[in-house]
Amino acid sequence: MEKYRAIPQGYMTVGEIAKKMGITVRTLQHYDREGVLSPSSVSAGGRRLYTDKDIVKLHQILSLKHLGFSLDDIKNRLISMDTPAEVADALAKQAAAVREKIDRLSESLRELDLLQKEVLQMKSVDFKKYADIIVNLQMQNDYYWLIKHFDDQMLDHIRKRFDMESSTAFMQKFMSLQEKAVQLEKEGVLPDSDEGQRLAETYWNMILEFTGGDMGMLSKLVDFGQSDGFDQEWKEKQDFANTFIEPALEAYFSRLGTDPFQEVTK
Repeated sequence: MEKYRAIPQGYMTVGEIAKKMGITVRTLQHYDREGVLSPSSVSAGGRRLYTDKDIVKLHQILSLKHLGFSLDDIKNRLISMDTPAEVADALAKQAAAVREKIDRLSESLRELDLLQKEVLQMKSVDFKKYADIIVNLQMQNDYYWLIKHFDDQMLDHIRKRFDMESSTAFMQKFMSLQEKAVQLEKEGVLPDSDEGQRLAETYWNMILEFTGGDMGMLSKLVDFGQSDGFDQEWKEKQDFANTFIEPALEAYFSRLGTDPFQEVTK
């Protein structure tokens, strides 16, 4: 048959060059379609034929692909460059892209390790929580681990009321007020003083911002604050802050003539 006619001396078929270079025939066919490496000749039977010169070019292509260059880069820029400076500049840009990829992969590895720890601490499989944890890890939120302590209702409420930017801002505000409460307690400031009451008012407004006025969410917050399993360092810090915040809120609500926390715990 036509396709089995003898191959001219000095030429190789696509199968032979693929085997010689350790790649697939499909890869060579793809390179041909993309115009990166076309065969030097075609046999009378329509078979693609390659030469030693094609092997040299293929070796260059495979080496550059190994470095992460795209076929477009190889075809349109690299192979046609005339000076060492041009090639060096292209290599420097590719090195920068590789470093960026390494940084992304390193961050992904960190997130995988942290998520694995959270998964093992959770008592059931919950991909909605996994997704929330991943998002918070991407946001560089150091308190991502709190998510496993929220129930579904609380998480649904958070998803509806906050986006990535506003949730980060809220957490920063919460931690800032906690730090302020710790500072005032250490300085011996009285909770019912003007300064203590300013903090109490700001703290209460923050809670209203979180709950959106939903007293059911306020009850959830109370339960959340009293739940077990928190990181010991976190728990100790919250307990210390609350030694100032709780009496400050009591004095604040006393002046208002109401206590929402007592109402939701009845």
